[in-house]
Amino acid sequence: MWQFEHKALTRGFKRIAGIDEAGRGPLAGPVVSAAVILPHNFSCVGINDSKKLSEKKRNAFFPVIKKQAICVATGISSHHEIDQINILQASLLSMKRAVENLSTQPDFLLIDGKFTLDMDIDQSALIKGDSKSISIAAASIIAKVTRDAIMKELHEKHPQYNFIQHKGYPTHAHKEAILKYGPCPVHRLTFKGVKEMNNAG
Repeated sequence: MWQFEHKALTRGFKRIAGIDEAGRGPLAGPVVSAAVILPHNFSCVGINDSKKLSEKKRNAFFPVIKKQAICVATGISSHHEIDQINILQASLLSMKRAVENLSTQPDFLLIDGKFTLDMDIDQSALIKGDSKSISIAAASIIAKVTRDAIMKELHEKHPQYNFIQHKGYPTHAHKEAILKYGPCPVHRLTFKGVKEMNNAG
């Protein structure tokens, strides 16, 4: 999990940030990205891609990462921005915001996925990076836990959709709720499963 960080270090980079997002697939809520710079002696057994971890483990790792990291930051793109510029561009924008929000600016970025960011910083995109890079894996946990907390707040405002259970993802129960109640103010109106209901109503 350190191979890409070590490769960057051997090239002379010192502040390596892992970047990942959570929330590309849901029908509601924002997309949330995180940027994490870990110290070279960071040790936390079991950290992996947030999708491979239980909610309990993610919540346990979250404060450990926050405490041990050199710095951690998040960036958010709202459901409005997602509808305006599409989910890919909104995801990249949230990643850029996360990097800009870091208290210590990195000199190298390891980004989950196949796209780099429009920033004047050396960087590398890693497909399935959240299972290959410790920094990206840490960022994936921060992003996922942060987004889940946002969806919990949205659940309290719109309880009929049960966001607390499915976090906005297109589960059968979520689709049934949209059919019954129509889209709410935080649904992504350009997404399949929402736009049909929005157009109809």
